[in-house]
Amino acid sequence: MTASSETIESDNKNKAKAYLILVFMPLFFGSNIIIGRAVIAGTEPFILAFFRWFITSLILLAISFPAVKAHWPVFRKHWRQIFVIGFLGMWICGALVYLALKHTTASNGTLIYTSSSVLIILLEWMFRGRKIGWREMLGVPIAIAGVAVIVFKGDLAGFLSLQFNPGDGLFVLTSFCWAIYSVLLRNAPFPSLPTLPLIGIVGMAGAITLLPFAIFEVLWTGHFPTSGANWIGIASLVVISSLFPFTAYQYGVKIVGPSITGVFLYLLPPYGVGLSVLLLGETLKPFHFAGLALILGGVILATIPRRLIARFWS
Repeated sequence: MTASSETIESDNKNKAKAYLILVFMPLFFGSNIIIGRAVIAGTEPFILAFFRWFITSLILLAISFPAVKAHWPVFRKHWRQIFVIGFLGMWICGALVYLALKHTTASNGTLIYTSSSVLIILLEWMFRGRKIGWREMLGVPIAIAGVAVIVFKGDLAGFLSLQFNPGDGLFVLTSFCWAIYSVLLRNAPFPSLPTLPLIGIVGMAGAITLLPFAIFEVLWTGHFPTSGANWIGIASLVVISSLFPFTAYQYGVKIVGPSITGVFLYLLPPYGVGLSVLLLGETLKPFHFAGLALILGGVILATIPRRLIARFWS
């Protein structure tokens, strides 16, 4: 076997391994809402979000300490932006997600949260002059219509009277803030920084913004996670919902590229809804299937890479 054929065989094995990992990557991302829904009854939302991101960030910073040290001048220079991003990603899209799960189902939350992909397109069009093609012009309103179907449970009367579950309303807010978080992370110099130390620094900044609210929550409610079940839930959020998906996503981007890696995120809604039914015993209604079809269809139409479409039709 020649050196070139050995290289090709090694590359094929690495890609096969990456595809296998990426198939499960959305399952880990979606587990945040599933696990959060399961443990929020025994743990308050700000406490849960604080411990999740504080512990996760400590682990990430320890793993990537040499890279953190090498890029520390950049992190220090942009600390204000980092705290804003941490507040959006870990305070709002952390604690408020868990608060929302006190009032709505994991199925609703998963489907609404999926719409953040098309909201990113809208924000980049509004503030960065991104060009909108026909696919985006069709896909964005289709996905937003799917969110409306979920929020108003397919009820026109509820839509006209603006009656909706407050938990669903919070998920709309958090999905919008996640889109802002994602857009801000694309600002220079963040795309040029290694992923793990960047997530660790942003996560720690988010944990710092969560800390005073977590302390107040303990003083106000008298609740602090002391049982083994509570800490198993927190550990699950750290390992399954945070460390696994972020490292898997980074590995996918490294081996097969960001476009193909991003396509695997389309599996998040069916994974999330399926787990909600299997593990939490939630019941799906016709409006869930209608919303899933609209949201997933709109997101795929608006965000699937052009070169993948060209490859399919060629």
